[in-house]
Amino acid sequence: MPEMTSSALALEPQSSEQLIALRRAVELALEGKSEVVELALVALLARGHVLIEDVPGVGKTTLARALARAVGGQLRRVQFTSDLLPSDVLGVSVFDQRRAEFVLRHGPIFANVLLADEINRASPRTQSALLEAMSEGRVSLDGKTVDLPQPFLVIATQNPQDFAGTFPLPESQLDRFMMRLRIGYPPPQVEMRLLLEPETDRVENVPVVLDPNTLVSLEREVELVTFDGALATYLQALITATRSSPALSLGASTRAGMNLSRAARARALLNGRSYCTPDDIHALAVPVLAHRVRLSSHAEGYTPSRDEAETALREIVARVPVPL
Repeated sequence: MPEMTSSALALEPQSSEQLIALRRAVELALEGKSEVVELALVALLARGHVLIEDVPGVGKTTLARALARAVGGQLRRVQFTSDLLPSDVLGVSVFDQRRAEFVLRHGPIFANVLLADEINRASPRTQSALLEAMSEGRVSLDGKTVDLPQPFLVIATQNPQDFAGTFPLPESQLDRFMMRLRIGYPPPQVEMRLLLEPETDRVENVPVVLDPNTLVSLEREVELVTFDGALATYLQALITATRSSPALSLGASTRAGMNLSRAARARALLNGRSYCTPDDIHALAVPVLAHRVRLSSHAEGYTPSRDEAETALREIVARVPVPL
């Protein structure tokens, strides 16, 4: 396992304390889901976006609201429906009679955290309105390019594809999400406590521990985390293995590998390290890669489902030798 060298950046004590406080703050709202909270924070620090596929009522909106509140950012929520238009998300120019000119009215995408609820209920045209924003942090409106607030995070929820009235997300849209997560039901003891307590808004108890400018500074620190040559060789071998596996008809792209590398740096920083280890890649391989690969239709022992794609990836990760 790679060791921290003398040239590795020493993590600022203040940064470490801020990240610990951020994790604790979000966990106040999503109790019993520390792994989900960690993955969401990794995506936030790595300037990525999160796709959550799960049943209603398990805390998807709570997670988005808690993240926005803890970092002192603005949250906007859009309910995606079949009749939603791109202008409903991005904004539109309207004619101001007093000024005798068109004025741009920003849509809900101009926020620090955008919750795109049930994204696969909207048409592909509306889904594609998010592509530029998610990859470049800006949008094009009426021939003008407008920067979005920083930091900027999209948390999208997706219904299972067998639900009525859904449109499958195209590969180009899926590739814009750094991770795909599933929250799942809370642990029994947590669920029992929720059932006994009077209905309260847990997000109201989440303290504001950062501000948007501080979060941007922490995002820059991610770029300084050491990711050495041995780990890069291992990551490339892992990505290549997904492309040659008979279980997969579509392997991971170069962008997927770059996302995994950046997420590994963010996870190291979140855990108080200034260097990455193979454990960072192992913990993130499935959330980062599973929605980007496709199971082969004739793969033996697999059925075409999300769980089977994740199983195939875990088997590939287990086969690729880890650098010593």
